[in-house]
Amino acid sequence: MYKVSVMYPNNEGAEFDYEYYRTTHMDLVKKYFGPFGLTRTDVDKGIHGGGEKPAPYICIGNLYFDSRDGYDRGIAEFGSTLRGDIPNFTNLNPIRQISEILE
Repeated sequence: MYKVSVMYPNNEGAEFDYEYYRTTHMDLVKKYFGPFGLTRTDVDKGIHGGGEKPAPYICIGNLYFDSRDGYDRGIAEFGSTLRGDIPNFTNLNPIRQISEILE
């Protein structure tokens, strides 16, 4: 299984609409990536980075795929649509990481 983590840095002045992201945006993700092997999603809200440190990311969206190239194929076809929705929930530029889940 493969996971794409879309991480939104906890920068000064960061704005983030968790409800929109969790519902509307993730519904778009499921719609467009479902045909490319998306099996599930989840959303993490950053609380803190341990002790008194702020969370390094205000939010992380995780997308799980059954194939290594599922995200790449989906983003090639629908990336501009999904990126176009970002200003509806944040003023941040996300950082992405694709990982293989080892069990």
